Amino acid sequence: MNPLESLRLSWRSIRGHKLRSALTTLGIVIGIAAVIAFVTLGASLQAGIIGDISPDDRRNVYGWAADPDTEGGPLAGAQPVFTPDDLESVAAQPDVAAAYGYATIQTQAISNGNETVAQGNGLIATGPSYIREGRLAEGRQFERGEREAVVNPAAANQFEENVTLGDELTVTILGGERTTLEVVGITDTSEGQSPFEGFESSPRIYVPTDPYYAEQAAGLGIGGGSDGSDGGNDTGAGGENGTGIGDARFLAIIIEADSAAQSDIDAARESAIAYLESDRSDASELLGDDLEVTFQTSTELLQQLQDVLALLRNFIVGIAAISLLVGSIGIANIMLVSVTERTREIGIMKAVGAQNRDVLGLFLTEAVILGVIGAILGTGLGLLGGYLGAQYIDLPLVYPLEYVALAIGVGILVGILAGLYPAWRAARTDPIDALRYE
Repeated sequence: MNPLESLRLSWRSIRGHKLRSALTTLGIVIGIAAVIAFVTLGASLQAGIIGDISPDDRRNVYGWAADPDTEGGPLAGAQPVFTPDDLESVAAQPDVAAAYGYATIQTQAISNGNETVAQGNGLIATGPSYIREGRLAEGRQFERGEREAVVNPAAANQFEENVTLGDELTVTILGGERTTLEVVGITDTSEGQSPFEGFESSPRIYVPTDPYYAEQAAGLGIGGGSDGSDGGNDTGAGGENGTGIGDARFLAIIIEADSAAQSDIDAARESAIAYLESDRSDASELLGDDLEVTFQTSTELLQQLQDVLALLRNFIVGIAAISLLVGSIGIANIMLVSVTERTREIGIMKAVGAQNRDVLGLFLTEAVILGVIGAILGTGLGLLGGYLGAQYIDLPLVYPLEYVALAIGVGILVGILAGLYPAWRAARTDPIDALRYE
């Protein structure tokens, strides 16, 4: 019997039992669809996060001091130990292009003219180069020492009359103190600019640490931010401007390497750590044996999330593997039923000259067809599910093509493995007993 004839007879048998064949392939469809849909969402989520790391940000290294045994994300267990003099000295290192601080200043409300909106933690004090010129849709970066700010679209559009360049906003700091700022720039996105913020969209206003964080630190009378807020200072602030920033201690700092090349990043990181942990730095007075300076890039900080995504992907693949196992058992079961139902047909085939290999090939082909149909339908359903999920979450769509190819291969393999025993059993059927079968 030639392959085309086996294919024709197998397809006729499948079409003759449409509902049974559909239910048989359902386990394979669900398993493969689950794998492709969730792997697509994982790849899209990873691409969306990594895509938010601009080429300029990839040369940034984020630092804090904490107990080395502390578990968690960025700033977990961090303590305020860095002074403005430390930042100035780190920036002077030959492998460091710039160094500045980062602080979240706790606020109560933001006012634009007569309109006031509540905002709890959207005021971020940092250095001018934290907001790259390429990330600005309008205006310019703020300048150190000036009462200026860059806002994101979510912050600009939260008022009935949208904030524009040149507008003056009034910020009510936690505790009731008020300060003003002039909007000099608007970013091109409402997403966070670094892992310290996270990458979700929310209203944010970026201001220079000098004078805003300096005033907060001086008002509190401590060498750091309130309620664990992290602080910062742009390189060169020093404390010579009389704002009191020289008394502040900073929780988080950011250094910039000369380029995004790994060698430059490593050199900048090593230079900063070597200075900060030496006796020359002010930070060394508080580091002691309990605290250790940590510097990580955006990619390294996001590795934790990528590890979680990998675990989730493996978990889903494991569940899908169980579904595929159930599907393969279903194919084997239905093929055994088919062998029993067609015992007399097998006897007639053998009586007219069909060989064992012909019968084996016929039933094996039927099992493979069921597996391939399940793989194709599962692949289509998985791709559709991944597309709808990415659109709903607003992620860049990334299809893992290797999993699509793997799905087809798995479908064929499941069909072969599930059909081997029933096909072997059919091939070994005695033609005389088969002809007598009722």
